[in-house]
Amino acid sequence: MRFHLPSYLLGVATGASGAAIVPRLRPVVMEIASGCYRLVDAVTFRAARARENFSDFLAEAHARARDGAQRRIGRRERAHA
Repeated sequence: MRFHLPSYLLGVATGASGAAIVPRLRPVVMEIASGCYRLVDAVTFRAARARENFSDFLAEAHARARDGAQRRIGRRERAHA
């Protein structure tokens, strides 16, 4: 395999620029990561709130159904008495 000077210089330039850019990219990457965590926290919070609201809704529906059944049973008992 022959030594190809342009390829060698391209590799050196890529490595040098990567080493110079990485410290400058750290704050950008940190902001992106922080934003992702904020988004995940917000979605998790909203999902928990929605789950709680749905649970409250089901509990209220269950209580209404139970109350209606008790009223029907009470009417039947009074009708047969």
